[in-house]
Amino acid sequence: MRRQSKSGRSVVRARAALVAGTLGLLLAVGGCGASGDSAGSGAKAADGKAAPREGFADGDGGAAASAAPEEQTDGKAAGKKAAPKPGGTHVIRTATLSVEVKSVPKAAAAARGVVEGTGGLVASENTERLDDTYETSHLVLRVPQERFQEVLRELAGSGKLLSRTSNAKDVTDQVVDVDSRISTQRASVARVRELMDQAEKISDVVALEGELSSRQADLESLLAQQASLKDRTSLATITLDLTPPDAPGDDGSKDEDPGFMDALGGGWDAFVTMLRWIAVAFGAAFPFLLTAALAAVVWRVVRARRASREVPAAPRKEAQDTPAP
Repeated sequence: MRRQSKSGRSVVRARAALVAGTLGLLLAVGGCGASGDSAGSGAKAADGKAAPREGFADGDGGAAASAAPEEQTDGKAAGKKAAPKPGGTHVIRTATLSVEVKSVPKAAAAARGVVEGTGGLVASENTERLDDTYETSHLVLRVPQERFQEVLRELAGSGKLLSRTSNAKDVTDQVVDVDSRISTQRASVARVRELMDQAEKISDVVALEGELSSRQADLESLLAQQASLKDRTSLATITLDLTPPDAPGDDGSKDEDPGFMDALGGGWDAFVTMLRWIAVAFGAAFPFLLTAALAAVVWRVVRARRASREVPAAPRKEAQDTPAP
């Protein structure tokens, strides 16, 4: 009886161990399936963001096709780890000032001195003279962000402020996004280069070279965007227009109503302009008039010669017709 009870207990224990092992195996299989699904979804997301070119799935390029999703997933993970944290707010600041000053050249020189004293620069300058009396200047100034308000106050106080506009655009999210994409793209380029070193078939090398060229072009574009954002967020842009008092408008006329002297001057200008156009028309027609005059002189000379030849012939004919006495 004891032997039967011991054998029954051993059978029960064996069954329990078998059931426990089966449950453990099922749990392990379920965990592997879940991790496989999550890895597959991550690879699909990476492929959707930067899908490799067509032609990687052919028979000769199988290695490149299988390596591309892994490269994209690794690049995405590296990008997430290397994504820089924003060190502050990135803002693009612009302003436009229109100031009336007594002396445009002196005011322009003072504006250049103020900007250069703050570590900025003059991006462009355009000076125009109106009516040989008035000068206007258009300057585009770049100043550091931390000195933006100070420079604005100094420029606005250099004369009579006519207009002022100021804008600020927050591009922090754009800067962070571009930095993250650059990190991801650099990891992607490095991964493709590693695959090129490991490739053995010519078809794989050719396909990877095309993919490398495409990703390097994307990286260069992102670097250009990063440089542009850095320039615009580190230096603010100020557009300054300097005009003298009583300067003519855009059409060259003053704002005051015209008087008698203005009308007299306008009439004289019109008269001189008319004489000038008459002289121009006469100069253009002079060759034709000279040709016509020469033709008329030649025609008169020829006609006169013909008349002189016909006059003596007429008396001779009359003499022949008269009978002798």
